[in-house]
Amino acid sequence: MSSGTLRRARTDAPPQDHVSPPAHEEVDATPESAPPPGGPRRRRARVSLPRFRGQDMPPLDRSIIKAVPPVLIVATIVAVIANPEGAAAVISRMRTWVTSGFTWFFILYSLITVAICLWLSVSKVGSVRLGGPKTKPAHGRFAWYSMLFACGQGIGLIFWSVAQPIMLRDGAPVVPAGAWAPEAGLVWTYFHWGLTAWAMYCAVAVCLAYSHHNLGKTLTFREATVDILPKAARRPAGVVVELLAIIATVLGLATSFGFAALQFSSGLTSFLPVESSPLVWLAVIAGLGLFASISAFLGVNKGMKRISEANSILSIVLVVGVFVFGPTIFIVSTMVQTFGSFVQYYIPMSFWTDAPLAAGPLESWQDSWNGWWTVFIWCWVIAFSPFVAGFIARISRGRTIREFVIGVTVIPTLIVMVWVAVVGAAALHYDDRTDRSISADVAENTSSGLFSMLTMIPWVGGGLLVVATILVATYYVTSLDSGTHALAEFVSAPKQSGPWFRVVLVVSIAAVATILLSIGGTSVVDTVQTGTIIGAFPFSFVILLMFANLVRRLRSRSREVRRLEKEVNDPRPRPGDDELIAQNLTAAEPD
Repeated sequence: MSSGTLRRARTDAPPQDHVSPPAHEEVDATPESAPPPGGPRRRRARVSLPRFRGQDMPPLDRSIIKAVPPVLIVATIVAVIANPEGAAAVISRMRTWVTSGFTWFFILYSLITVAICLWLSVSKVGSVRLGGPKTKPAHGRFAWYSMLFACGQGIGLIFWSVAQPIMLRDGAPVVPAGAWAPEAGLVWTYFHWGLTAWAMYCAVAVCLAYSHHNLGKTLTFREATVDILPKAARRPAGVVVELLAIIATVLGLATSFGFAALQFSSGLTSFLPVESSPLVWLAVIAGLGLFASISAFLGVNKGMKRISEANSILSIVLVVGVFVFGPTIFIVSTMVQTFGSFVQYYIPMSFWTDAPLAAGPLESWQDSWNGWWTVFIWCWVIAFSPFVAGFIARISRGRTIREFVIGVTVIPTLIVMVWVAVVGAAALHYDDRTDRSISADVAENTSSGLFSMLTMIPWVGGGLLVVATILVATYYVTSLDSGTHALAEFVSAPKQSGPWFRVVLVVSIAAVATILLSIGGTSVVDTVQTGTIIGAFPFSFVILLMFANLVRRLRSRSREVRRLEKEVNDPRPRPGDDELIAQNLTAAEPD
């Protein structure tokens, strides 16, 4: 243990890491004193809150965590590029195996996360404040909502808010077609990108946030999980957990970078005289990478926060523009009707496994509707949980657990439903009146759906095309920014990562995306993306173990643990602060 003089008597809570603002507060570690006569004024040391109470990883384990992910990622990319068809076939068989045998598991996993969020919001543990009873929220509500929405789902909504309702417009299971078949597509889009998806992020984020802000541990999956295990298993299990989190984060961000470049190129071609091509893709990656590097260097307060707030404003402009200048009456009517259907069918959709298919093994995952949609999306959410939940936990210091759960589930769900109701309903309206031209565009290029619809908005369609294209860029930049903050934490904890290290991470992820697109094209990006989703299957068991640990911690929250929560967040100078500062001294943050 590296912070011996700061350690408390034995408690459930091991140590924690140090984060950069606003996830921590810097306080004076020594009382201010008058300068000696004729001498310089003494510079006051500063220490980060919460005070570190976590296990400092042994040098060998840290070396493994730093060395193994790049080797595995390079090996994966080389294997896919060397034999794209063979790699795609192997991954497809794995996806078929997961879909055929474990659809029930992913449905059950999603239900568990919803149940955990419900328990946290209605039980007495909901009053526990992240960071101790006197901690103030690090960000205002608008900035907080903006950042958590931008890192969690903004780019997904840009992509799927038109594509999914269009692709499911001829009907979907559970929701009866009735007099208007496209209603089912809208309701399922609410479901897949709304409450349950956000509950899956929220449950993971609470585990990390309580472990970090209240128990003084590093903001890592390792320290949020392993203390439920026997002591002999904690060290090797911690290494495996961190390796899974790092690999999932890097591959998820890199493949998403590739698809963001493709979608941004689609937006450019909708209003500029350019053709989407590999050269354009690479130019887009370079531009987005530069933008993301600047944001990562500036930090949360000056980078991510400001871009996220701009995202929120531009998103409001986009949705209001479609609502006002599009088919307003049709949108309102559709919204009222489909919101009611969502409430009516939410529970049946949540439990639907398509049980008759389980009578025998599937020939292909493509034979399962859930394989195309629910299993695919839930796996993608699990794969993105390491960096989305890690970043949400980082920015939520000062919130009560109840406020945290409501803010991370209910508010984003309402935003998602309004967004999809406006944009998706407008797309269905114009699709009907143009002999399904939007459907044809989506069939040819899924990422083009939103831009195809916006060209049909009278008066302001051209301007909204520009807004939507900018949003593709800025939403992905915020996702990449949040991902690099989380990744830096996984790699460097308990030491604080400097801004240049995050820039290096951005450049590395951009390099992986460039290699995938330039050598293998979209087929290779798609293959690696699907492989990343398959990787969510083993990682889901880690998350379930972390859920059990959170419940154990909160249910056994004794007077001693409450005292620890106050101690690690006490802003007054304390014995041992000088040692803590010396151990974790790094380059200053520009926040």
